[in-house]
Amino acid sequence: MAEFRAEVFQNEYLADGATDVHGVVSVTCSGAGTAGRASGTEAAEIVIVDTSGSMDMPPAKIAAARRAAKVAVEEIVDGTWFAVLSGHTVAQMVFPPHPGLAKMTDVTRREAVEAVGRLRSGGATAIGAWITAATELFDQAPAGQRHAILLTDGKIEGEPPGALGIALERAAGKFQCDCRGIGSDWVVDELRRIATALLGTVDIVAKPDDLEADFEAMMRDAMSRGVADARLRVWAPQGSEVLFVRQVAPQVDDLTGRGTRISPLVVEFPTGAWSDESRDYHVAVRVPPAPVGNERLAARVELVVNDQVLAKGLVKAIWSVDTNLTTRIDPAVAHYTGQAQLADVIQRGLAAKSSGDDRTATVLLGQAAKLAHDTGNEQTTRLLAKVVDVVDVEAGTVRLKQQVAKTDEMALDTRSTKTTRIRREP
Repeated sequence: MAEFRAEVFQNEYLADGATDVHGVVSVTCSGAGTAGRASGTEAAEIVIVDTSGSMDMPPAKIAAARRAAKVAVEEIVDGTWFAVLSGHTVAQMVFPPHPGLAKMTDVTRREAVEAVGRLRSGGATAIGAWITAATELFDQAPAGQRHAILLTDGKIEGEPPGALGIALERAAGKFQCDCRGIGSDWVVDELRRIATALLGTVDIVAKPDDLEADFEAMMRDAMSRGVADARLRVWAPQGSEVLFVRQVAPQVDDLTGRGTRISPLVVEFPTGAWSDESRDYHVAVRVPPAPVGNERLAARVELVVNDQVLAKGLVKAIWSVDTNLTTRIDPAVAHYTGQAQLADVIQRGLAAKSSGDDRTATVLLGQAAKLAHDTGNEQTTRLLAKVVDVVDVEAGTVRLKQQVAKTDEMALDTRSTKTTRIRREP
């Protein structure tokens, strides 16, 4: 059985009259096992491949998609329910040849690989229809752990406005979805919206030749998630308010709006399936002020699987007049606050650049360069260097590059939420 442990990082001391308490709860899972085996529930996988007409321009994209879908199928473990969908104006079954999902065996694996090899392109891009079709298939699967991979090369153009939103409302909580965009003609915000709603990831695959390795890694990761569904349960005392709950590592993901109140003092937040990994969560709570010297429990944060508490961390508050104590900022809280700000300024800076507001873009991307440097996010620093020339990193002074590949901007955008973990002293 999987084991979880939680560790809390915070400065629990508050100044007289202060009310806001911040803590970073680091949760680590070990012994997760394999999807569909360790968790006592079956697993289901769907691979959704964009086969719209644009995938044949150039033909290398559809060829790469066929190869990628094949390696993804090869990575699905035996006994998993699975299907492959071809996405164009509608969602079309590629495998199995009958309604519903198939059970992965040596025979069905071989048949699915052969069917994927016959994928051809044509039609428009109707991602909402693809999500709806996947939801309907998952509803038929006797599986408690459900995951999909979605690939597209273009923006939504083959369905009515609002179709994606309706599809995501139906899909939320039913399966997780990792999204990939190939090339540079798709829309980052569309795939980010899907990944956010369905607890997945979004990234760009700029070159068709890189798609195969990416799909292999995604499916291998999915198969390593032996804990089907875990939730972060947050208790706060009467009179308190949970300001936000935000995953801050390995990527920034605001969970606040996805909480479900299960009692007057307790809210649960979905975290999806887990493998052997660590994730960090920033929890902020506003509590009623207390007299100097008082100590209170501001929040109890628990990792819950099947309504069983497997790990727990306590966020505390102590009121003091000692400024040496109250003015300290915990390194973990400071680090992840900076990482969340980094993602925000990058996305706003690129949006300003796209709209032609170079002045605002320069200011925001300059802030991003400084934040990336200050928090030690070397990957983001490298991505920023493809979009701006850094003049003075300490001051956050940059110049926009005159010639920037669109795929470089999209890579910076999609990967803006990926964070570096704080270096902790042993």
